[in-house]
Amino acid sequence: MFTKIEDFAAEWTSEAEITATVLDALTDDSLGQEVIEGRRTLGQIAWHLVRSLHFMTSLGLAFEAPSGGEEAPDSAAFIASEYRRITKNVLNAVRTQWNDESLRESVMIQEEAWLNGSSLRYTIMHQAHHRGQMTVLMHQAGLRVPDVYGPTYDTWVEKGIAPLV
Repeated sequence: MFTKIEDFAAEWTSEAEITATVLDALTDDSLGQEVIEGRRTLGQIAWHLVRSLHFMTSLGLAFEAPSGGEEAPDSAAFIASEYRRITKNVLNAVRTQWNDESLRESVMIQEEAWLNGSSLRYTIMHQAHHRGQMTVLMHQAGLRVPDVYGPTYDTWVEKGIAPLV
């Protein structure tokens, strides 16, 4: 749980940039990649990351919703651009509409009390969860996965270092 706005801001900025780097590596052709038939595609997961951020309005934050509808766009560049725009909107809303005391307030979500500071933590974890799914689908689509929390297998090989197996 976050107890200080600026602690959230620092982590959010870092995590959002990692996610944006992953989204930047997508191509229009890769957006249809499925792990198995009938499940979310790479593009649908990417678009879900963008649209799910507007959930923060249920906590009382006000900011502009993502452009576009519920259906995933067919442009990887648009998804990445909207993600960057919305993540900035989230951060601005938290900084300007809440204070440190607001993080200890709770909101009822599906008949359960959620502390605002915990909801912010959950939002970051949700992004990381889907980012992980996306990297698997990116491999399947033949894309180069960017380094996330450290070098990828491909990065180690390019550096001439034997990757750990």
